[in-house]
Amino acid sequence: MSAFVLNVIGDGAAPELFAALGLGKAAILSPDRAFDLPVAQQDPAPLLAAARGFAEGLALDINLVATAGRKKKLLVADMDSTIINVECLDELADMAGLKPQIAAITERAMRGELEFEAALRARVGMLKGLSLSALERTYAERVRLNPGAKSLLATMRANGAHTMLVSGGFGYFTARVAEAAGFHVERGNTLIDDGRALTGEVGTPILGRAAKLEALEDAAANLKLDYAQTLAVGDGANDLAMIQRAGLGVAYHAKPVVAAAAGAAIDHNDLTALLYLQGYSDSEIVAP
Repeated sequence: MSAFVLNVIGDGAAPELFAALGLGKAAILSPDRAFDLPVAQQDPAPLLAAARGFAEGLALDINLVATAGRKKKLLVADMDSTIINVECLDELADMAGLKPQIAAITERAMRGELEFEAALRARVGMLKGLSLSALERTYAERVRLNPGAKSLLATMRANGAHTMLVSGGFGYFTARVAEAAGFHVERGNTLIDDGRALTGEVGTPILGRAAKLEALEDAAANLKLDYAQTLAVGDGANDLAMIQRAGLGVAYHAKPVVAAAAGAAIDHNDLTALLYLQGYSDSEIVAP
């Protein structure tokens, strides 16, 4: 077995496109959608660049993946814009008529231009007085699981993986999303309220970049796993530390600072791509 594979995912993906690389016979994970090519080079980085060059302009996700321990035993996932389709705080802001102002701060924080904890406090402070009914409306009307989320969770759990939803967002949403998607456990921040409306304060300590990394480290230690057996996925700067520590760190439709630092990037496909990255074939994927 080769130490690495070139993993290609996308509609119409064809091994023939990469024939000039001379990598050998493809292992088909999903017909016309995902496959692996064996990589013998000890330094495969130039090969990855060449492969992405061949596919320039095509909606293909191309990554190098180590074959040892490829199917991970711990998944730690960000929530907003990763497992679900929206940034919950921005949608709460929309309920308050403040979405442009708050979303601009969110974008800068996710790009790593602002310190996460301070940016979170500033945004929550702007929501002081927002009725608690806005949380219910936001979840019911705006929050949807991203395509592939249920299959990702069901498949990894069926293969013995522990799954954690760890968000810099809020426990009101993480609890509901974790149940809907199928996570074992969840962690999120706490919005303070007076029983009727938000006070503009967030509970401490704030769960940010360091806390996400700590969640990964604690879970790996408790489960007696090497980091090589872990997968972390997210899209914003506060996900960087856990993504870089995990054996397979995935930037999912991520900000440039995250995509540049992650071991793998998914820019064109849904969350089932995380299963193909781990070598799962269609016959092994659990339907939602």
